[in-house]
Amino acid sequence: MQILINIILSGAIYLLVALSFMLIYYSAKFLNISHAIILTISAYISFSIQQLNISLFIVIPLAIIITILIGISLEIIVFRNLRKSKNHSFVLLIASIGIYVILQNIISLIWGDETKSIRTGVVKAGNEVMGAYITDIQIIIIISCVLLFLCVVALLNITSFGRQIRAVSSNEELADIFGINSNKIILWAFVLGSGLAAIAGILVAFDTDITPTMGFNLLIYGIVAMIIGGVGSTWGLVGGAFLLATAQHLGAYYIDSKWMDAIAYIILILFLIWKPLGFSGKRLKKIEI
Repeated sequence: MQILINIILSGAIYLLVALSFMLIYYSAKFLNISHAIILTISAYISFSIQQLNISLFIVIPLAIIITILIGISLEIIVFRNLRKSKNHSFVLLIASIGIYVILQNIISLIWGDETKSIRTGVVKAGNEVMGAYITDIQIIIIISCVLLFLCVVALLNITSFGRQIRAVSSNEELADIFGINSNKIILWAFVLGSGLAAIAGILVAFDTDITPTMGFNLLIYGIVAMIIGGVGSTWGLVGGAFLLATAQHLGAYYIDSKWMDAIAYIILILFLIWKPLGFSGKRLKKIEI
């Protein structure tokens, strides 16, 4: 039962991280490694604001807003200009890696490399469920991740915004011809993706504390979940996230917890070799204009 609870918790977190990453990847069409710093910076901003003895009901929304502003600033200042110059997606990938390294070092410079905590109050024992334990914050994490996922899926499938994201992802030039402002849609994808990543980072920080490198591993797990589920498939993310979480925790139980990262990379390599489109990924049709 404890393993099952751990799988559900990790799977829910991976699901939210993968969704936040996929929104940007799906619209902007490049691997945004700097997204890892969005996961991290939201937690550190929450930590700093919390030191002012401000209520969490103000701390969390304020940290999310500031994090979103950082995300869209990167899009407007760096990535949009690189796209205007017709640079290959590989160039944007390299730029995002550079941004991640710079900002991670800035975080270490400002807050230090030691572990920080944004948890308040007395540490309590978890709630017992059939011999296993789950804390209140872990329950909140699972419920929040699932609800956010369902809300975003509804947004993408029902609203005009979701149809425009799919149009820009399928063919940006054709979308522009039909009057869809691709830069505006990509910017909104950064807003939504950064917001979800900020929430994920804060939730994880309440459960496991904060380090400058916490966002990178979370991002890798999200990318693996996205590849397993199939790029562009929101429901495929569910299978990808929980398959990865299941493999990791079973591996930790039967082998060693040190193998959790290795298992994620092994699964990634296997899928890239034998099933690069994932369980539900579909090839996009190219349309010549």
